[in-house]
Amino acid sequence: MQVRPPVVAGAFYPEDRATLAAEVARLMDAAVAVPPAQAIIAPHAGYQYSGPIAASAYAALRGGASVRRVLLLGPAHFVPLRGIAASSAAAFRTPLGDAAVDADARDALLEGGLVTIDDAPHRREHSLEEQLPFLQARLPGVPVLPLAVGSAGADAVAAVLDRLWGDETAVVISSDLSHYLPYEAARIADRRTADAILALDPEALDEESACGVVPVAGLLVAARRRGLSARALDLRSSGDTAGPRDEVVGYGGFAFATSSG
Repeated sequence: MQVRPPVVAGAFYPEDRATLAAEVARLMDAAVAVPPAQAIIAPHAGYQYSGPIAASAYAALRGGASVRRVLLLGPAHFVPLRGIAASSAAAFRTPLGDAAVDADARDALLEGGLVTIDDAPHRREHSLEEQLPFLQARLPGVPVLPLAVGSAGADAVAAVLDRLWGDETAVVISSDLSHYLPYEAARIADRRTADAILALDPEALDEESACGVVPVAGLLVAARRRGLSARALDLRSSGDTAGPRDEVVGYGGFAFATSSG
């Protein structure tokens, strides 16, 4: 697979290039500026539901010429997957253009036995694709390494991050929080998850905490080793943005940085 085509354009976000660019710009313009972060957690629902929360995280993601790579990790929703899988694609396409895959970073992880090549979990996976337009707007031209995370442990994710996470690397974890709880129950559950993230406590998370609980937990392990602190930027649900409140999906935007930023 040379180019992984978009599969949720026109459903989860606009498929027209100009419309998508305008939507991402609108969401980013509405986000509050905060000190730059080395890593973020951003949600991955339809932009009408989670776009404002995702934008809050991307507003914190550090930019500039020093960032030469983005590590993007999200859950594999549709294909059973053991471990962590990279795609063989040279680029991931969105209506905004092609996001080049960092082949050198992929090769380094393959040589270390930390990931495999498996295109199957990438073909339909929206958790990674939905982050790309934000990355293309925030870090134009910067190569990305999308990784689908299956039944790996937090330590396996942390090992991937530790292998490649340097000053030139930004880290993005894609995850929604609670799923299909009544509004107030979701608010309580998501606050509990947010508290665990802020405490860098992966042991306090479980499969009900977030669909991307494994990559989130791996980030917490790696962040703790690096002496990073976490900040909650936005914590809402679909009941706050564009949906009914009988069953909601929770979303959180989080940033990870050193005390000096």
